[in-house]
Amino acid sequence: MKNNLVKAEIDVNNKVGIMRVGDVDYISLTDLARYADSDEPRLPIRDWMRNKEVISYLGLWESINNENFKGGEFATFKSEAGSNRFKMSPQKWIKETNAIGIISKSGRYDGGTFAHPDIAFEFASWLSPEFKLYLIKEFERLKKNEAYQEKIEWHANRILAKANYVVHTDAIKNYIVPILTEKQKKFIYAEEADVLNVALFGMTAKEWREKNIELAKDGNIRDYTDLLHLVILNNLENSNAEFIKLGMNQRERLIKLNESARNQMEILKNNKGIKELEVLQKQINYEDNKSLIEDK
Repeated sequence: MKNNLVKAEIDVNNKVGIMRVGDVDYISLTDLARYADSDEPRLPIRDWMRNKEVISYLGLWESINNENFKGGEFATFKSEAGSNRFKMSPQKWIKETNAIGIISKSGRYDGGTFAHPDIAFEFASWLSPEFKLYLIKEFERLKKNEAYQEKIEWHANRILAKANYVVHTDAIKNYIVPILTEKQKKFIYAEEADVLNVALFGMTAKEWREKNIELAKDGNIRDYTDLLHLVILNNLENSNAEFIKLGMNQRERLIKLNESARNQMEILKNNKGIKELEVLQKQINYEDNKSLIEDK
């Protein structure tokens, strides 16, 4: 995880670490907890997580944002929360429920507990309403900070460069966009993202995860495709938005998006500009891999 992070700090009475994971800024609960106990910051976090309302809130957040959340385990915790015998820690919550809203990292200098802003603000409010307001103000200031945004953009480009040449299916490797089956044309997809996935890759995000269990631990189908497919994907997103505005049903949109993807692939696969970007990214990948080897 270390090489996939962008780190920053804000000042709310004391330094509060910010850890960017993917496109989300996680706030250090450990640093926030020092407001209540500078010597043992883990204790306020555990006390907070013993509350029934807090467990209910955490469970609701995960239910909305985490498709792999274990609702059965959450139900057990919810029924026990608030009692004298109930104890909860970030590590236990993550392990038992497969939570993603809270992250626990080990490490002498950059370890601790981090949480999605939705959750971190709730913890700050529990510590002190005034403290929460200071936190929100400083967090918003950070998000507007040009230096921080440049750091994020630089990091995103590095991650994209690493991902662009990782190809996992013969269809993608051979520059082929699968032709839709009759079953795919008739199937109703719950998420619009999967309409695009099927149109371009011939599979849903779930189907890709089931075929690539190890890779899915660190990313999704879009993280592991190449530059050409990402360019086409961006074009398909724009087209799909227009189709939706025109009132086209999902089946019609899927067929048109698939046809568009195949046409674009044929036109762009030998495009000079794409080839030049691929060469540049190969050079970046080489430097990244060389750097990793030297660090080891």
